[in-house]
Amino acid sequence: MARGSNTGNRALVRSAESALDNFKYEAARDIGVQVPDDNYWGDLPARQCGAVGGHMVRKMIEMAEESLAGRSGTRRAGR
Repeated sequence: MARGSNTGNRALVRSAESALDNFKYEAARDIGVQVPDDNYWGDLPARQCGAVGGHMVRKMIEMAEESLAGRSGTRRAGR
């Protein structure tokens, strides 16, 4: 890894942290993962946490594609 590029698990834009957390909880609800009441995800199996992350990535890609296509907010038929 290049020197100085170790960002860990924190957001590069501080003001985006709460939005990313909300996005994570929304993605978890979408796929039926029960979000822990104490916000400690360590007791959840890696499979479930990975599924939440994967769903977040799919949603982000979909939003980026819509934005690039100039349709921000509209949904394609069949989805």
